[in-house]
Amino acid sequence: MTARSADRARYDRATAHLDAPLAIVDLAAFDANADDLVRRAAGKPIRVASKSVRCRALLDRVLARDGFAGVMSFTLAESLWLARSGVDDVLLAYPSADRAGYAELTSDPKLAASVTVMIDDPAQLRLIDEARDGGREVVRVCLELDTSLRLLGGRVRVGARRSPLHSPAEVADLARVVARRPGFEVVGIMAYEGHVAGVGDAVTGRPLRSRAVRLMQAAARRELAERRAAVVRAVRAVAPGLEFVNGGGTGSVQHTAAEDAVTEIAAGSGLYVPRLFDNYTSFRGRPAALFAQPVVRRPGVGAVTVLGGGYPASGAAGRDRLPEPYLPEGLRYDPQEGAGEVQTPLLGSPADDLLIGDKVWFRHAKAGELCERFDVLHLVEGDEVTATVPTYRGEGRTFL
Repeated sequence: MTARSADRARYDRATAHLDAPLAIVDLAAFDANADDLVRRAAGKPIRVASKSVRCRALLDRVLARDGFAGVMSFTLAESLWLARSGVDDVLLAYPSADRAGYAELTSDPKLAASVTVMIDDPAQLRLIDEARDGGREVVRVCLELDTSLRLLGGRVRVGARRSPLHSPAEVADLARVVARRPGFEVVGIMAYEGHVAGVGDAVTGRPLRSRAVRLMQAAARRELAERRAAVVRAVRAVAPGLEFVNGGGTGSVQHTAAEDAVTEIAAGSGLYVPRLFDNYTSFRGRPAALFAQPVVRRPGVGAVTVLGGGYPASGAAGRDRLPEPYLPEGLRYDPQEGAGEVQTPLLGSPADDLLIGDKVWFRHAKAGELCERFDVLHLVEGDEVTATVPTYRGEGRTFL
């Protein structure tokens, strides 16, 4: 029996009393992945990216472990909710236009002390001031640096379109704007190198592309390390009380941690290890989060149909955004139908051994987005479900 077959047997036994669709987290894999992130961070604290977890029980579990500190949130409403729930260090990773949220933040000393907001434009400061509605609390501000690699005099850009602040001078100029504006304080810098941390460099069957990605990422790491250090020096000259410099992501933890200028690492997907993180030379994680769909039809030899399963991940549309039929091994999508909204045909010889009501286990392409489909996660230890915990959705919190 292969390791994957053994996992399937465990998961089937653990959930035999539960009807699919359902989602699980294998706690042994989850904890092993957390340990690996800490090892790669080499002593620098890891701030957990909540969008990749979306379950408070599992956020609490990982924050209780040595090596993790603080949460990186994805909306202001989520940030305030987490802070009110007891998380005392929340970094909002994206600028917000939530005026009601800013009114709440600036009127509550506890929230203002716990939540740091992201900006990259003076207009965002004006929006916050206009939303204060009498709130006088000082807003903690983090400045986001554009990490993109620019080649050929800027004619070629590699990396996500996020912040407009690329040079040390541009980031320092915004720090000066914040320093001159009452009610705000620069406490951090963030730089997310998604083209390094979020792009696999060992794609099966594509050796030339994989080599090109590795060369690009090596060049991007060198350029960013030098520029990030210069940015930190420039901002510290304006804001000597700078508390943190955040960088990285699951795929670049050890590389980002090696930079002296970086004080903490952001990571979250590496806890669940969805299928997009299978193609990395920098680490090997264990799939921890899976979902099961029930077999509801047997339309012919070498084919079964499961209920639902059409859960594409965000990003540029493509086959890599689809969930992966994972267990039993050897199933594949019908190319004419793919993953369906209400039903999904699956082909392959393992289909002939599946009966009506059996479970087929899938891995989602991205981490926390799985939790937007399920109200609860069943936590598996060995071959037992030892707890069932709500996702954000299960707590009525659908932030995006």
